[in-house]
Amino acid sequence: MNDVRPFRFGVAAESARTARDLVALARRAEELGYATLTLRDHFVSEPFGDQLAPMVALTAAACATRTLRVGTLVLANDYRHPVVLAKEAATLDEVSGGRFELGVGAGWLREEYERAGMAFDAAGVRVDRLEESLRLLRSLLDGRKTTLEGAHYRVRDLTVFPVPERRPPILVGAGSGRMLGLAGRYADIVGILPRALPGGAISEEVSERLPDTIARKVDRVREAADGREVELSMLVTPRFGPDPRRVAERTARERGWDLPADLVLDMPSQFVGPPGHIAEQMVARRDRYGFSYYLVPDRQMEEFAQVVELL
Repeated sequence: MNDVRPFRFGVAAESARTARDLVALARRAEELGYATLTLRDHFVSEPFGDQLAPMVALTAAACATRTLRVGTLVLANDYRHPVVLAKEAATLDEVSGGRFELGVGAGWLREEYERAGMAFDAAGVRVDRLEESLRLLRSLLDGRKTTLEGAHYRVRDLTVFPVPERRPPILVGAGSGRMLGLAGRYADIVGILPRALPGGAISEEVSERLPDTIARKVDRVREAADGREVELSMLVTPRFGPDPRRVAERTARERGWDLPADLVLDMPSQFVGPPGHIAEQMVARRDRYGFSYYLVPDRQMEEFAQVVELL
């Protein structure tokens, strides 16, 4: 994990509401040099807007492009049995010619669970279930005959078809200590996040975004990875403007952070200023923390393409 990785960039497709819009977005992302197009996994409109079903929609995007990778950011583990998901992932990997990336998480949005009539178990239970699921997904997508007798899943002598030529990379989004450790052990890509709260929301605490906190999270992943190579990722919302300090001050006001501009400028998740300055920030944070894979919302895809071109 100490080697310098080349940068790659992805787009989180948050505004596409039709297949036509998604296909157009995918083709434009490919033209602009983005590496991936990703979809979230929600069936309520808040907080991200209405969503197309990710696995089906990503199939359309993959068929409409040639080099663009497609991925989930991220699937809630509780919404699909891992055996069913392994079958779907293997099929999408086949359809896309090996361009699929499987992002999974423990699930966090209590309101979504409750409105769907699904039990929102304690965080420890959801994470236990995700760990078993990751063990199954890795084994099945590696083409191995799989048996698991777990507390949540029981699988006997099962294989998946089609067998991927190479297992699709698995991304795990993680913010809490235990999730970061699990991601370090099982994921190929780790998306560093603010921690999920027991009540069913994502923490808005500014402390979750400070440099020391992010450094500790990265260290937890590396410790758990135990020398295994892991790509570090983050979903960010860059803010452009000619003067980085003024943009940082505006960002703090808009977010309700009682912080000086210098501290905002030093936050690993905050990229502010003109494209050249943002590119320099990304190089510095790759050197400091190891982040090499950044994703931006689709509404910023065109403007951020200037940074993609520079890096």
